[in-house]
Amino acid sequence: MQFTKKVYENIYWVGTNDRGLKRFENMFILPNGVSYNSYIIKDEKNVLMDGVDSSALRTFLENVDYVLNGEDLDYIIVQHMEPDHCGSIDFILKTYPNCKFVGNAKSIKFFKQFYPNDKFVDGRFIEIKDGDELKIGKRNLKFIFAPMVHWPEVFMTYETTEGLFFSADAFGSFNVIEGHIQAKYYINNDSWLDENRRYYINIVGKHGKMVTNLLKKVSGFKINAIFPLHGPVYEDKDSISFILDKYDKWANFKPETKGVNIIFSSMYGNTELASDLLASKLDELGVENIRLRDVSDIDFSYIIADSHKYSNQVFVAMNYNAELYHKMDAFLRELVGTGYKNRHISFIHNYSWGGKSLDIAKSILESGKHKYIGEDFIINSSMTENQERDIENLAKAIKEDLDNQEI
Repeated sequence: MQFTKKVYENIYWVGTNDRGLKRFENMFILPNGVSYNSYIIKDEKNVLMDGVDSSALRTFLENVDYVLNGEDLDYIIVQHMEPDHCGSIDFILKTYPNCKFVGNAKSIKFFKQFYPNDKFVDGRFIEIKDGDELKIGKRNLKFIFAPMVHWPEVFMTYETTEGLFFSADAFGSFNVIEGHIQAKYYINNDSWLDENRRYYINIVGKHGKMVTNLLKKVSGFKINAIFPLHGPVYEDKDSISFILDKYDKWANFKPETKGVNIIFSSMYGNTELASDLLASKLDELGVENIRLRDVSDIDFSYIIADSHKYSNQVFVAMNYNAELYHKMDAFLRELVGTGYKNRHISFIHNYSWGGKSLDIAKSILESGKHKYIGEDFIINSSMTENQERDIENLAKAIKEDLDNQEI
């Protein structure tokens, strides 16, 4: 049974939903799955834009067959060779023997790496270069190379006659398609935006410079619709402006929200109590956006996304065997790996019977060129009553810093 949707005149979504996948790239948890988007453009030449994961092969092949309705497939344009999109491409090439694989030199190389035993002749491959165009009838496709957004072979496709942008993994998001495929039905939902941000920060985030290069490259293009490889389609002016603005902030490592994200760990509750007290003091000073996250209990991808969202972070460095608590150490290294920088940060340190956890935390974050706010709040095993003023002073320093920021 087919499951397709018309997304533009003579353009059809032939992708699939995957609710069974528990971790994207076997790393990032998926409470509500993910969609694999693929599109057919019907013209004098019929074009398939990318494929889907091999787990969804049966539905995908039925979708393609249904939309073609007996017509042949002329091209499959492979913008991204990651297996969640290329896991079905060999079946497409075998099912449609006249179909040509359109890709750049690296995507053709990657195809032969993933499918070393398939004997497709070189005539099945069309190698394109940056800026090349392919006329398919009324429509004309222009190829825009976007290396490291987020694989080295990635390119995107701009349909020049109507201003349609096929954006590979850029502008994608976690979550399945729930009836609606248009982004306008999702963008006012905070939980959807959280999943969109979590997708970008954890999958693409470290390549912010490459994303800004891409945005500059297409800044002069008239874009009337964006078709990503995951998540909904942006086909109205407000939705397009919304996601372009978010990508500008994310790619340039700008905070979205003025607020405080307190990231802690605690073995016996004393360090957690200090974190709660700081949050309470911030509340008493009128700080509205406060979030506390326990690295020992929450998937890192959520905390990392919040760390990029908020203007101010408080990292709680707790000693464990004279080193930094292992999960905090792992979290900070993963956070830095997403390109995290230019934030206003503060520290709580619990040194108990000695150690260098605070020094380790600061050294991990050092490359981010952050601004340090307030004096480090340091406790030995647990807070004493005369330290309440110290934690109040840290809260005041953070509040003053928030008041002086413009976001």
